[in-house]
Amino acid sequence: MKDQDAVSALGALAQGDRLAAFRLLMAEGPRGLPSGTVAERLDIQPTRMSFHLTTLERAGLLTARRDGRHIHYAVNHDRMRNLLAFLTEDCCGNNPAVCGFSVNESTKPADRLED
Repeated sequence: MKDQDAVSALGALAQGDRLAAFRLLMAEGPRGLPSGTVAERLDIQPTRMSFHLTTLERAGLLTARRDGRHIHYAVNHDRMRNLLAFLTEDCCGNNPAVCGFSVNESTKPADRLED
């Protein structure tokens, strides 16, 4: 991942409604949700929610698929893993376990370290 890609993704997440939508979609898994359902669950006007979802999609954090008149959004898990790996690649002198990440999978939380 390039620096500009990370800046774009983090910038897209740096807004309350977008962060809430991303977290909701993360919990929903690969099937995602229609934009109207996201707006309803978060109590946000549908047109405003569409704007936020489009921003997250442009940053590569969401995928969108059309189903008739509805657009379903889902988290782009590969992109999110790449972002987390980018943010932690030099973690703690290349010892990701210190930061709470396993050595083999830098984006999967490791078991808690004993004190």
